[in-house]
Amino acid sequence: MAKTETISPLTVSRSWLPPLDGGTAIMTVLIGFMGFYVLYPLTLIVVNSFNTATIAEPEVYGLGAWRQAFAEPGIWRALWNSVKIGIVLQIIALPSGIFISWLLSRTNIYGANFFEFGFWISFILPNLATTFGWMLMLDPSTGLFNNWLRSVPFLSGLNFDIYSFWGIIWAHVMANAISTKVMLLTPAFRRMDASMEEASRMSGANSLTTLWRITIPAMTPVIVVVFLLSVIRIFSSFETELLLGVPWGFYVYATKIVDLARQEPPLVNQAAALGSVILIFLIAFIPIQRRLIARRQFTTVTGQFKPKIVDLGVWRIPATLFVGLMVFLLDIVPILSVFGGSFMTRFGFFNLPKTWTVEYWKMALSDPRILQGLQNTLIIAFSAAIFGAFFFSLVGYVLVRTKFRGRGILDSICWLPSAIPGVLTGLGLLWMFLGTPFFRPFYGTLFLLVIASVLGGITLATQILKANFVQLGNELEEASRMSGAGFWRTYFKVVFPLMAQTRLAANFQHYSLGDVGNPHLVAVGFGPGGGGLP
Repeated sequence: MAKTETISPLTVSRSWLPPLDGGTAIMTVLIGFMGFYVLYPLTLIVVNSFNTATIAEPEVYGLGAWRQAFAEPGIWRALWNSVKIGIVLQIIALPSGIFISWLLSRTNIYGANFFEFGFWISFILPNLATTFGWMLMLDPSTGLFNNWLRSVPFLSGLNFDIYSFWGIIWAHVMANAISTKVMLLTPAFRRMDASMEEASRMSGANSLTTLWRITIPAMTPVIVVVFLLSVIRIFSSFETELLLGVPWGFYVYATKIVDLARQEPPLVNQAAALGSVILIFLIAFIPIQRRLIARRQFTTVTGQFKPKIVDLGVWRIPATLFVGLMVFLLDIVPILSVFGGSFMTRFGFFNLPKTWTVEYWKMALSDPRILQGLQNTLIIAFSAAIFGAFFFSLVGYVLVRTKFRGRGILDSICWLPSAIPGVLTGLGLLWMFLGTPFFRPFYGTLFLLVIASVLGGITLATQILKANFVQLGNELEEASRMSGAGFWRTYFKVVFPLMAQTRLAANFQHYSLGDVGNPHLVAVGFGPGGGGLP
């Protein structure tokens, strides 16, 4: 008689669970950690968008905040303004960034390393400082450049107005619209194997045809990520538009959100409703990005990696002059303008009896809060950069190199922080910190500012590193493992060095000194602990 095997209820229940292997454990930990860290504050923003009660009143949920938010005067015009800026800016900045990155990394222009460092400087400069510099140059009444034009024969009728739509576009281009793309694309171009390009030239194609037909398609993962990040960032950008658009009644979506959050009393729930809409756009972008990258093979760095520098011939000097002019406009002009403006009695007014003064420098250097602020800034920036470089490179590696279940969920989580303007992200973090017993004692300390700073860099750091892992062939890692190296030794000896420049660029994008003062950091930086930025 055959034996009858008894199956316990516990065994049946376990059969519904995924196998408890190492990969499942890793993904469970990553999704759990990232889910709480990213989804919880964003969920609080969405939930509070349905809260119709005012501050300090019991919660009452309904659609009132949404109706009031979209009934705001000019909200649809502001949304269209954001879309218009995003379209025009990408038409100008993306091709320019791709072309300059190619010149710096794949051609023999003079001083390529020096010019690349110039784009790093522009990359690090705060948007506000750059915008102030161009305000001093292109103010329609007192701008230095406009005053110079008035003294030039046949050009006296020209007058550039920084307080206009094209003035806003110019300020974005000169701030970091181009330099960001150059800093993120140049390492990818530099690591591209030249075999495909050489095959194209042997078939009779010239350098520009090869760039268009071979090089750019091979760079699709990085270009797609940079493009999507730039588009999404437009919806959360408000500093430049606030300075250059509001004086003549030009609002964008983010400035409307900030206005609602800054009113007295603050209309936080309505601002959260407007911010939640951006998540809908982002949800549509995520599968598009994954599908574009998954369609083809984009490996460009293999064990047979062979770089190649293109000889520009007679175009070498014009190309060098073009890149040099861009660095001059991106770095020298705004830095000198802001530095010179710091000595002015009243910024931008050159016709005053007493134009220049050093009093503001004396006041700044004698203020003890300046040194404390610099110390806090350095602690936050370097702590966030060190943690972000290690953790998010691992996340990108897991997303690209493994077949673990749940990678799509983890990738989607990494995209979400970029969708919400900084002021709303700060509110979400504030609600999370005050509502979580573990974080509550740390409120108002640098620890929470580091956490907030890392959150702001998740999307760019992870997606750029992921796109570069797609380009990196796995032959080098396989050779390392065949030589007896384990996972961690292979990662730190092979993968980490190859990704060094990209990690550094990604870290500078969100953890640079100019970004530490962003609204989502300020929102959580003040409190009983007294550790926030002064």
